[in-house]
Amino acid sequence: MARTGIRGSRIGAGPRGENERGLSVARIAVTFWCAIGHSTSPVFAATAEVPVTWDCHDCNRPAGRDPENPPALIPTAPFKSHLAYVRERRSDADAEAILSEALTRLRAAA
Repeated sequence: MARTGIRGSRIGAGPRGENERGLSVARIAVTFWCAIGHSTSPVFAATAEVPVTWDCHDCNRPAGRDPENPPALIPTAPFKSHLAYVRERRSDADAEAILSEALTRLRAAA
């Protein structure tokens, strides 16, 4: 078996080390807590503006930086279908009138 100087490396691999790649940016880890008590610690650049809230990775609730006073869960409306929105806008009498008008046009065309 022939011995080579690039053993343990892959094709296209560049030099390793910070001095060849340039200096990395200073980073900080900020811990956020949700109302259930989960903690999430994303890493930000030291010069970046840290947001007030962050989504919890475990339960998707909003998380804040104060573990004693986490942000409250923002209530969301349940999913509504197109028909549910139509029923909100139209009464039964409106629906009957639209149906009878459409049936009259359909019968007149035939």
